[in-house]
Amino acid sequence: MTARHLIPLLAGSAFALAAPAFGATDDTLERGAYLARAGDCVACHTAPGGEAFAGGLPIESPFGIIYSTNITPDDEHGIGGYTEEEFAAALRDGERADGANLYPAMPYPSYANLTDDDVHALYVYFMQGVEPVAEQPPETDLGFPFNQRWGISAWNWLFADQPTFTPSASNPELTERGRYLVQGLGHCGSCHTPRGFAEQETALDDSDSDYLAGANLGEWWAPSLRGGSGGDGRGVEGWDTQAIVDYLKTGRNAHATVGGEMTSVIAHSTSHLTDKDLTGIAQYLKSLPANPAAEDAPSAQDRQRATNETEAHLTAAKNLSDGERLYLDNCAACHFNAGQGAERVFPPLNGNALANADNPSGLIHTILAGAKPPATPTIPAQLPMPGFAWRLSDDEVASLATFVRGAWGNDGDAVKAEQVADVRDELGDAPLNKAVDREGELNQTDGED
Repeated sequence: MTARHLIPLLAGSAFALAAPAFGATDDTLERGAYLARAGDCVACHTAPGGEAFAGGLPIESPFGIIYSTNITPDDEHGIGGYTEEEFAAALRDGERADGANLYPAMPYPSYANLTDDDVHALYVYFMQGVEPVAEQPPETDLGFPFNQRWGISAWNWLFADQPTFTPSASNPELTERGRYLVQGLGHCGSCHTPRGFAEQETALDDSDSDYLAGANLGEWWAPSLRGGSGGDGRGVEGWDTQAIVDYLKTGRNAHATVGGEMTSVIAHSTSHLTDKDLTGIAQYLKSLPANPAAEDAPSAQDRQRATNETEAHLTAAKNLSDGERLYLDNCAACHFNAGQGAERVFPPLNGNALANADNPSGLIHTILAGAKPPATPTIPAQLPMPGFAWRLSDDEVASLATFVRGAWGNDGDAVKAEQVADVRDELGDAPLNKAVDREGELNQTDGED
């Protein structure tokens, strides 16, 4: 169970991060504010339209709705009465000051690796650099037996065993800094590591090849972040270190433009990290051996041959299928006949992780509702993709998605109109293109720090 996949619920919450009450020379407060950015704490602890860190965000889980808590230093409704020891226990062990267990929507299994110095800096920041908010979030009220918080102790014993971080002398110092951020505050495994029968991450660190191997996240596919060699050459495996840095800093690189769940992560967290930390993260991801390629995975040569054939067929524009015709009418102006997109503007569809995912819902969602990259400190401009829900029927979206998933060497299965209808129903009257516009408001008000 994780909270990050519900970050889009923040859309419409026009907030700025609480202005830290510290001077430029106060290193501890400043470092705590930076670490809170790295942990993306504001994402889950801010309700739509609410005050920063005041909680109340409804987090969907397989067991019901969990509401995030108020982590401002308000004495009655927040954590103002927490000692540093109690704060550390909540952060690392998922234990409230009253001794009750937190639900593991809070990624304390990852935060368990935090060093004492970083826990201290976070404590100082939340106690002195965040404005207290006297607001009580809704109480989480799960059905039996999930309302029995004592049962989480067994879950913790079985699945939350991450030790405090110890750097390895066998790796470069900067790579180890990246490992610390990815496995800890970044809690990247919450989205990118498969889940087990009890909704636990099947691996919390790189001692297991499941770690960051890719996972379904609701209707989206969170792709593998294992960037070493030995796989099919797609995704992060085909990116160099600088490309990963560019993606995390701006939401764009030569290979991709961010969409879906990762948009808010980049907008509110990674785009504010230092280049040095981003380089460490990139080096660490590139040190992880890639997922082995499937036996029937097309080779790079096969994919290039298929790309050439698709491009030639679309260019000739003869004997087109419905999906090919729809692509030319609606998509080719930005993504082109070779499916390569435009570098740092329109993502390539050739080899696209969303297009090749087992679950096509994320691609369907994007076609119906559109997408917009975040406005980041280094690239504030946004060039959105419009949604086509108003224009294309379920059958047409299915035909278009099927074409995209099979063209240029992509190897995704065909899409059915019923699958499109399900995503359209879930979007309802407020498709993501409207939510993305509100995300733009967030980006304009998200604090200057």
